[in-house]
Amino acid sequence: MYYIGVDLGTSAVKLLMMDGSGKIMNIVSREYPISFPHPGWSEQKPEDWWEQSKEGIKELTEGFDKSQVAGISFGGQMHGLVILDSEDHVIRPAILWNDGRTQKQTDYLNNVIGKDKLSQYTANIAFAGFTAPKILWVKENEPENFAKICKIMLPKDYLAYKLSGSFCTDYSDASGMLLLDVQHKCWSKEMMEICGIREEQLAKLYESYEVVGTLKPEVAAELGLPESCKIVAGAGDNAAAAVGTGTVGDGMCNVSLGTSGTIFISSENFGVDSNNALHAFAHADGHYHLMGCMLSAASCNKWWMDEIIGTKDYSAEQAKITKLGENNVFFLPYLMGERSPHNNPNARGTFIGLTMDTTRADMTQAVLEGVAFAIRDSFEVAKSLGIQIERTKICGGGAKSPLWKKMIANILNIKVDSIESEEGPAMGGAMLAAVANGEFASVEDAAAKIVKVTETIEPEPELVAKYEEKYRKFAKIYPTVKDLFSELL
Repeated sequence: MYYIGVDLGTSAVKLLMMDGSGKIMNIVSREYPISFPHPGWSEQKPEDWWEQSKEGIKELTEGFDKSQVAGISFGGQMHGLVILDSEDHVIRPAILWNDGRTQKQTDYLNNVIGKDKLSQYTANIAFAGFTAPKILWVKENEPENFAKICKIMLPKDYLAYKLSGSFCTDYSDASGMLLLDVQHKCWSKEMMEICGIREEQLAKLYESYEVVGTLKPEVAAELGLPESCKIVAGAGDNAAAAVGTGTVGDGMCNVSLGTSGTIFISSENFGVDSNNALHAFAHADGHYHLMGCMLSAASCNKWWMDEIIGTKDYSAEQAKITKLGENNVFFLPYLMGERSPHNNPNARGTFIGLTMDTTRADMTQAVLEGVAFAIRDSFEVAKSLGIQIERTKICGGGAKSPLWKKMIANILNIKVDSIESEEGPAMGGAMLAAVANGEFASVEDAAAKIVKVTETIEPEPELVAKYEEKYRKFAKIYPTVKDLFSELL
């Protein structure tokens, strides 16, 4: 049998098909536009996701026996607000995870409702990218749209709804809405009241590996797939990527260098850090995880290469970097504001330490190191909770860079495991579909049998010491300049 994983990303949908043993049969990717109607705003049309996903599934399965496609599941960009009216029409473009318009609403939630109460209700505090502040923004700024809301969805759940007719979500993705009582895995009545919404406007909750329905007959006919094909709840992109890298069970770690960057720590037990610097979310394996999320990771390198120095030859630029741990140029990677651990949408990208002998390679190196240092900021919070991490998996576009992986290993002082398939959320989605169809006994079983480590990068004591000194300097920069950011707006 075949299983399809749909990675609904910010710039494209990536679709992967694997067989029952975990062998990847085909991968396709289809892009769609993103709009920035005002500075700091970020929107997409859900209809574009649907059209490109449909065409992508057709392309993905071309030349294969489509009758053997037994399940479809998802990894999706988190936090986005998708709202439908009573006739299932999309009311307005989706407000995305990296949209920063909700500072007023975020401040209201954190400072008026209070962080302690939010943490009690949801295990998290408000961040500008979360879904609940977006709902409040629509309520305050577009009351006519708010009044029309019949269904509130997350991005990947819109695809599940279009495919199956099931109004569903999973616990991992719902954890990032600031509407879910994460510890008890149910919608928070207090948060619904604060946002002015009713429980019937929110989706039915599932574990990531549970079946939510089957293909609607008309969709099955259009795609050429069997109506018996199961639609499986899926997970938020980071939880799905963690499944795809085998970061399941207790005490496992994954670093993702995608458009955003994350450090993801799986746990069998629920836990929250006292400052809510890390997100405390449900995991796709049925348990929990802590996650630090930075809004700009590999996208920092893409910006630097494409927009500033004007090259697509990333590896050639990185080949010029020869003196690790000795760079005196630092970069704060906050091009879209920052989430973990600073929770400051006003933060901005910053170079510091430039001199007349600073080279292009020094600045490229600073960008890569800045992302790694910022991931360590969240790593330090996890360590403060007594969590001991000796190694991590790594995925995302940035994981294709041997240099960047070496930096991560030495800046965090942990072993970094590369895996055979770095397909992240798409692979995780396909694995969840296989688990739901009984191909594997559990998510942990699927990970143990499918995920294979191909290389381990060991930290080097001398380089670790050099980077320790550099990190201590990096850690002083943000507190020194943070008050300036709001004045620069």
